[in-house]
Amino acid sequence: MPNTAAATAPMIPPPASGHAVGVSNDEFRAAMSRLAAGVVLVTAFEPPLDAEDPKVEDVGMTATAFLSVSLDPPLVLVSLRTGSRMDDLLDEQPLWAVSVLSESQRHIAGRFAMKGRISDRLLFEDIPYVRGSATGALLVRGALATLECRTEQRVEAGDHTLVIGRVLTADVPSAEGGPLTYFRGRYRQLG
Repeated sequence: MPNTAAATAPMIPPPASGHAVGVSNDEFRAAMSRLAAGVVLVTAFEPPLDAEDPKVEDVGMTATAFLSVSLDPPLVLVSLRTGSRMDDLLDEQPLWAVSVLSESQRHIAGRFAMKGRISDRLLFEDIPYVRGSATGALLVRGALATLECRTEQRVEAGDHTLVIGRVLTADVPSAEGGPLTYFRGRYRQLG
């Protein structure tokens, strides 16, 4: 029996702007703000520009668009604004890490989400961390989970880049507290 619903659905051609007919940025943002998301800190290090000065620059970014992609092999995905510092860095540097933030780490999320912020070096200054053994990227102490990754694939998607990474290490260093979530434009605690 033919599917008459599909046959009678109106075909709406995509507009030249890339937006669906009748959907504004504000409407889309409001609708998606109703989807609760976990909050992570994505970190990587920028290799030194000068071989004489071996000091690396650590970079961090708060993300709410982070998810598991595959169990075998273990893959995760993070969405980065195209042209952001982290997007540019992960285009050159394939090693990065993720710290799944706990509800008590809201200050870390807010710090690394600021626009026009001070240098990342100063932002990391009073945050307890360890350097990952597989990537050298910073892992936040007290995070609910930490993962170290190597980029497998980059996919351009509108104004973002989807970075798919193979998980090299996964650890659950803290079972204390609940996750930090983001809902309706604010950081929240579960429950």
